[in-house]
Amino acid sequence: MYTLGFEGTAHTLGVGIVDDQGNVLSNIILTYPATEGIHPREAANHHAANMSDTISRALREADTGVDDIDVIAFSQGPGLGPALRTVATAARAMSISLGVPLVGVNHCIAHLEIGRLVTDAEDPVLLYASGGNTQVIAFSRGRYRVFGETLDIGLGNMLDKFGRAHGIPFPAGPAIEQKAKKGSKLIELPYSVKGMDVSFSGILTAALNSDEAMEDICFSLQETTFAMLTEVTERALAHTRKSEVLLGGGVVRNKRLRDMASTMARERGAETYVPDGGLCVDNGAMIAWTGYLMYQAGMEITVENSHIKPNHRTDDVEILWRN
Repeated sequence: MYTLGFEGTAHTLGVGIVDDQGNVLSNIILTYPATEGIHPREAANHHAANMSDTISRALREADTGVDDIDVIAFSQGPGLGPALRTVATAARAMSISLGVPLVGVNHCIAHLEIGRLVTDAEDPVLLYASGGNTQVIAFSRGRYRVFGETLDIGLGNMLDKFGRAHGIPFPAGPAIEQKAKKGSKLIELPYSVKGMDVSFSGILTAALNSDEAMEDICFSLQETTFAMLTEVTERALAHTRKSEVLLGGGVVRNKRLRDMASTMARERGAETYVPDGGLCVDNGAMIAWTGYLMYQAGMEITVENSHIKPNHRTDDVEILWRN
């Protein structure tokens, strides 16, 4: 059985194909060049213009024909409305033309499920940090519960805003990471942890107003924000009594964040897991695999009920495929 997944929540168009054994057969990722930030309509136009070719590339890489596809899955939310509508339209069209089931997938949950698939993590606490999302998630009582999250902007979004103000190309995270390696002075920035939630807007304002060396600002941005996320993740581990930490989202490719989370987990006797880079970022394979799990649990939807959900909450989804 083959499932084809469409990812299109923001600047990334992803098409991936997985089989029923959990093998990722293809995972094509094409990113809208958001040099001045993401314009939702332009991102949607980018996805539409490249949709046909990206599907063809995914089929070729998987060495499958379109008639071999058994299930179609798409990112139903959360995300930017125009981008979501574009991939949903493509998914509906393929579902109708092929006569195969359609499944709408929560983007955040897909990050967790692909991590569980490709690592040894079984029941982890997920530290999910990307451009538009920052959450700490764990399975409890039939749903993936949000134990902490950003109250304003995602960590990746904050880093991109800082980078844009200083002429750092999008995405700014990798360049900030390199500059931070040359910094050593820890500048005092707002450490905004509120209960189990975090806030990044005040840190961004303080960093933009700092006249310290750029390397030290980048160093301090990372140390402060990563410590905040590590603290909240540790508290979630203690509360849930789980013994695994899974990292997901584009920001977790940062080595310093991985090191801080791993050190915390090790000191608590827990294991840390990180998927390969191409499965940390937004991608179609994670949508395909989660869609397959949902289909197996009887969670397919009709085209009439396949409306997008730009504000789709992680804990809105009943997780029928886990005990």
